[in-house]
Amino acid sequence: MLISALFILAAYLLGSVPFGYLFTKYATGKNVLELGSMSIGSTNVERVAGKKISVLTQVCDMLKGLLPVGIAIVLQKNNIIFLEDYFICLIALAAILGHDFSIFLKLKGGKGVNTTLGASILLAPIQVLASVIIFFVVKKFTKYVSVGSICLGISLPLTGLFFPISYCFYYLLTVALLIVIMHIPNISRLIRGNENATASQQKKQKNA
Repeated sequence: MLISALFILAAYLLGSVPFGYLFTKYATGKNVLELGSMSIGSTNVERVAGKKISVLTQVCDMLKGLLPVGIAIVLQKNNIIFLEDYFICLIALAAILGHDFSIFLKLKGGKGVNTTLGASILLAPIQVLASVIIFFVVKKFTKYVSVGSICLGISLPLTGLFFPISYCFYYLLTVALLIVIMHIPNISRLIRGNENATASQQKKQKNA
């Protein structure tokens, strides 16, 4: 039980590392929490610091979800430690919550989409791949990353319905609700008609 709790704590702390904030601050001197959508996620980082910093942020945000889950699974499979399957899901959820509510940023953070993908890919690879495809299709037609992200989140448990119900399904349902909740400000802006488009779309609008 102690080992499980330590894994969950470590996952939360790793998830809390605000790569988007740190990379943007180093590259531009700007505070990404004060600009754009005031999120440390890669989409807002692209608006503030550009594509290269955004991609770096995206990769690191995925890794901080993938690493704790991957390490826990490897140790479990090799009988080095004993972890119940639902604890693996809790480790994944802890990393996502760390990103969304970083202890290093006074519980501010991002929307958790990239960290969710990293944390979930080993638990539900087919569902994750399907949701990523849905994300790109929706983003292409709507020009809004937020709409694609919301659809990605909702699709995770929906695609999970095609598989036997397990702890993983309830985990996917939880992270889907979390993604939607974290996007409530975006939903409000979409309703008002002043949501931020993708960075490339914004450039086109400026050059029009």
